[in-house]
Amino acid sequence: MNNLTKFENKHIPILNEFLSKYLESLDANDLLKQSMEYSVEAGGKRIRPILILLVLDALKKAITAEDYQVASSLELLHTYSLIHDDLPEMDNDDLRRGKPTNHKKFGQAMAVLAGDGLLTTAFEWLAKVNISAEKRVKLISDLAFAAGPQGMVNGQVGDILGEKTKYNLAQLQNVHRGKTGALIRYACIAGATLADANDEQSELLCKYGENFGLAFQIYDDLLDVIGNEKTLGKKVHKDKSENKNTYPGLLGVDGTKEKLNDILNQTYQLLNEMKSKGIKVDLLTELLDYFKIKEQ
Repeated sequence: MNNLTKFENKHIPILNEFLSKYLESLDANDLLKQSMEYSVEAGGKRIRPILILLVLDALKKAITAEDYQVASSLELLHTYSLIHDDLPEMDNDDLRRGKPTNHKKFGQAMAVLAGDGLLTTAFEWLAKVNISAEKRVKLISDLAFAAGPQGMVNGQVGDILGEKTKYNLAQLQNVHRGKTGALIRYACIAGATLADANDEQSELLCKYGENFGLAFQIYDDLLDVIGNEKTLGKKVHKDKSENKNTYPGLLGVDGTKEKLNDILNQTYQLLNEMKSKGIKVDLLTELLDYFKIKEQ
């Protein structure tokens, strides 16, 4: 077992407990809570909240209850985006994390409201975290920017509009910089904020988040072509059938693998620079193993 796996095995159960207790505490309609809990507790890799904690570890900050709360609020918001992304008006998916999608389980109206609830209460929870007012406001502002019309939502719009047009590589990367990359970038910024990183460290961690977000989307596109439903917990080969702009569609499978390797090589170089600025990079380096191409 590598150190990253040990880190995840230690912290993911704590994150899950924070999420579960918070959702249970809400004074809301039982069916709404069930719908919200269903998608949050469906599992997943918890990459975004774990990335916040990994940045704290990299900056040698002890992880506190307040840090778990900030990280967990990001997972609530991310889960809202998945519920809405799966809706018939968006990607029209039947499976998410190996289970029926929220609208298949609870109906379309309740799925929309569960997503709305998770999005809104993510900010409620973040606003209550017991840290300095200056840090709280910065985190709320940064998350709103990342999630909203200048970040994730804008990327989703680009993804939908792309079904009717062909993007070039620069346009495709710009879409995914919002759709996938914005929340991952925020995770690194949030960790830097919580750990009082200096400007140089914050800039490097932000760049790591941008690279990781780009690699994440390239890898996801690739798995839709070469992966299988059992392993991924969702349907594959959907991108092509729905006329989505993807890296394999633009570059081919081999070209996509080459592009992924280029991004990873840039990130390994970045890690060397981060190390020179006093950032501990061992776990952030191991995290890049997520993108190893496994034979399906």
